[in-house]
Amino acid sequence: MGYFDVPDISYTRYTNRQLAAVPLAVLAVALLILSGSFLVTGTPVPLGMDFAGGAELTVQTTSSQAEIEEAFSVEPDSVQGIQAPGVENQYTVQFAGIEDQDAIQELSSQAETELTQDGDNEIVQQESTASPSFAAQTQQTALLGLGVAFAGMSVLAFLLFRTFVPSIAIVASAFSDLMIPLAFMSIADIPLSLGTVAALLMLIGYSVDSDILLNTHILRRGGDFYESTHRATRTGVTMTVTSMAAMLVMGIAASLFGVELLASIGIILFVGLAADLMNTYLLNLSLLRWYKFHGVRS
Repeated sequence: MGYFDVPDISYTRYTNRQLAAVPLAVLAVALLILSGSFLVTGTPVPLGMDFAGGAELTVQTTSSQAEIEEAFSVEPDSVQGIQAPGVENQYTVQFAGIEDQDAIQELSSQAETELTQDGDNEIVQQESTASPSFAAQTQQTALLGLGVAFAGMSVLAFLLFRTFVPSIAIVASAFSDLMIPLAFMSIADIPLSLGTVAALLMLIGYSVDSDILLNTHILRRGGDFYESTHRATRTGVTMTVTSMAAMLVMGIAASLFGVELLASIGIILFVGLAADLMNTYLLNLSLLRWYKFHGVRS
């Protein structure tokens, strides 16, 4: 396995408070964004059709995606191209929160009127709806899954290291790794859906992996603290940056092909992994250094 040439950073130049200040400040801003969004809209991040209910139209047209978005009196929450063998120029158009049949019929009529701009366009429409009660149940299930995954990760951290500070460092880093992408989703208006929840679950796994790697090198392997830190950083940064590059390529490719869900997953993972670099090698490391040199170990 290849490695990036990670420079031997002189952590002795910085106090533990200085190392922890940056990730804690970013986390505080993320929490403020989520709190402000909750106060204004009632949810920390925008909810997609999976969690808010709504209507979905399937249209087949040679119109561009931008023209499809402008064809309706209500701005669609999502316009995604359908990528399947034998399927061309088909799109799913989602309107979160719309369930009234008259409103859905009006949107269907607008598709026929606005998207049929020449005689060659054939509009094939299928209508489907998701009730708010079913969407609310799906939302509770997804949030429960996130909560169970985070709780399981926390228990695993305490079982592995059996001391408070190293374990809480992993939990704090993982918590920040979730909050920062959620705040980005709120700013970028990326809706929370089953697909984006899957990306958040993946971030928990990525976070635990890099944090356990750092903790194991420092606490359980021989050598000087800073030598162990450099070895862990060399491996961890290589893994994380490689994953970031893969997610960025996936997001860009999905955007070019109009696959909005994959594009959202790619950018969320990219942001989350960038946050993980910061939290692992600043926040987690500052807590470990305090524990190693000043903490009371049992």
